[in-house]
Amino acid sequence: MSYTASPARYQGMKYRRLGKSGLKLPVVSLGTWQHFGNTDMFATNRAIVRRAFDLGVTHIDLANNYGTPAGSTEEVIGKILRDDLQSYRDELIITTKAGYDMWEGPYGEWGSKKYLVASLNASLKRLGMDYVDIFYTHRFDPETPLEETMGALDLIHRQGKALYVGISNYNAEQTAEALSILKKLGTPCVVHQPSYSMFNRWIEDGLQTILEKEGVGTCVFQPLQRGVLTDAFLKGLPPESADSLRSIGITEDRIAKANLLNVIAKERGQTLSQMALAWCLRGGRVTSVLAGAKIVEHLELNVAAVNNLEFEQGELDKIEAILKA
Repeated sequence: MSYTASPARYQGMKYRRLGKSGLKLPVVSLGTWQHFGNTDMFATNRAIVRRAFDLGVTHIDLANNYGTPAGSTEEVIGKILRDDLQSYRDELIITTKAGYDMWEGPYGEWGSKKYLVASLNASLKRLGMDYVDIFYTHRFDPETPLEETMGALDLIHRQGKALYVGISNYNAEQTAEALSILKKLGTPCVVHQPSYSMFNRWIEDGLQTILEKEGVGTCVFQPLQRGVLTDAFLKGLPPESADSLRSIGITEDRIAKANLLNVIAKERGQTLSQMALAWCLRGGRVTSVLAGAKIVEHLELNVAAVNNLEFEQGELDKIEAILKA
């Protein structure tokens, strides 16, 4: 069945400027780290992407190694873009990354120019596109000179294969050096993509200050802390998977705090996940939150967070007390 986007798609979403660039992102973006590979239901993936665009979610975030097998998420999204959204390409922000293990041998991961250029070329083929809007180096490479990694981003940008470039998972010191190199090369970094949530606040310890000073936007991943900031575990850990869940940070202590946070969310007329997304966006320091979805209903719940992004100081104080307890 052919797809025509909703004429009301820009009426409910809110957009924020990405640092000092000319680009704006929806405050809630679609993350594809999970649920979008060849082992997932294509019809569901298509329904999620279509509904996202109908709700004003113009930003789809990918990486070269997403999906099972690695790369299949780009193939799935590429097919949806070609079949359903090709006529809307200029309304979309498509981003991808490279840095983690992708193919065998010494050139299949990290931050060399060899790997980054080859990876993006392969990503463009999987996506069926001539360029992406933003290309990220996915992680800092301790063995490759930062000048080489940033030089690769500069080359990719000048070749027209990425309109903008960004970095992901760099700490404050690494970020400051990377931004300085890119500035000298004449290809500014427009965005940093770090992890951030109520339970993971490392970016507040210096990184946010650097990004604000340099005019770099922030698009955060894992704002729901792998599901612990949703209603999925409010009744406790399922015994059959308790150990594996604890290993990724879904612990009894965090579940106890999530239940207390859920009381505040209900008082705000939100779900816990909606309040968690809104909290990340509080004060305007974060440009956009990446939220994945397994089904359309999850996407709709995430996007509905935009209906209440403001916090009273008393609410923030209560949340802070719970988090620090």
